[in-house]
Amino acid sequence: MTPHNPDLVHLLRGPALESFHRGALAIVDAGGAVWRSSGDIDRPVFPRSANKVLQALPLVASGAAEAFGLSDAELALACASHSGEPAHVATAAGVLAKAGLGAQALECGTHWPRDEAVLKALARSGHEASALHNNCSGKHAGFVCVGCLMARAAGREPGEFTRGYLRPDHPVMREVTAAVAATTGCDLARAPMGTDGCGIPTFGVPLRALALAFARVASGQGLSAGHARAALRLRQAVAASPFHVAGTGRFDTRVMQRLGERVFCKVGAEGVYCAALPEAGLGVAIKLDDGNTARAAEVVMAAVIARLVRLDDAERGFVQGLADVPQRNWAGTEVGRLQASPALQAALA
Repeated sequence: MTPHNPDLVHLLRGPALESFHRGALAIVDAGGAVWRSSGDIDRPVFPRSANKVLQALPLVASGAAEAFGLSDAELALACASHSGEPAHVATAAGVLAKAGLGAQALECGTHWPRDEAVLKALARSGHEASALHNNCSGKHAGFVCVGCLMARAAGREPGEFTRGYLRPDHPVMREVTAAVAATTGCDLARAPMGTDGCGIPTFGVPLRALALAFARVASGQGLSAGHARAALRLRQAVAASPFHVAGTGRFDTRVMQRLGERVFCKVGAEGVYCAALPEAGLGVAIKLDDGNTARAAEVVMAAVIARLVRLDDAERGFVQGLADVPQRNWAGTEVGRLQASPALQAALA
């Protein structure tokens, strides 16, 4: 790993620098031209959940979303890393029901809801978490829908056909991998490959290529007609139902509730964050070297949005509040700030 990435985010305690987060940033147009960059944007990184919209393209492009009558909320959930709130769980179950299957069709594994209040309520109720609570359950329900449509075409039983859909050689996962390859422009057969937290293959791609993919999602340029149509439909669905792409109080939900179709942003694990900015025709890809997603990557994304997105005064104040965040102790006293570093501000100037 390169030791030369710049500080992108600073944590100040009082006036003094207490911690810093190094990383890289790529902002690219649909033709591949780099609009702004900072750090090493050519080192392959695993996109993790930041590229779920790319993985959801076959859900729309194949005709599965239309065949099963998926709503905006259900399509947004296919792009989501949700908090496991009751509405998320019910929506994932609804997608599977439309395909004629239940939660047992999901192969993403089980974990407790991310939302602390929901987790405590579920534990108090005496109920166990299920695969529907997994933050990736919407994405996997979308995979199952694609598989069910394939099964129909092949005259196969859907439950049997979709079993093992997360294997790299399964027809569903081949379509998903092909969509990631087409949007990023990367030969994934030559890319580093690992297994994501939800069990599907994940491929190491340069930030430059990841930002290119999101510029293509933003504009439709460089995509096949089917993928361009799918990208537009998914962006519209998330803008219409931003709660379902994240959850209560989450950065992605808050930003898209406020800014609508001007921003599609999606968090990933290990400090990866991506965005499509349709008005500017740009894609954004961020990677924090220390894997800090919940704190530092959000500050970088907010700084990018403040620089590149058309905002009125109230919206600018809202976004700047996400890029320069007061830090408070348990008594509520402000003790410092988390903010974009001078190096990041210079890179965006």
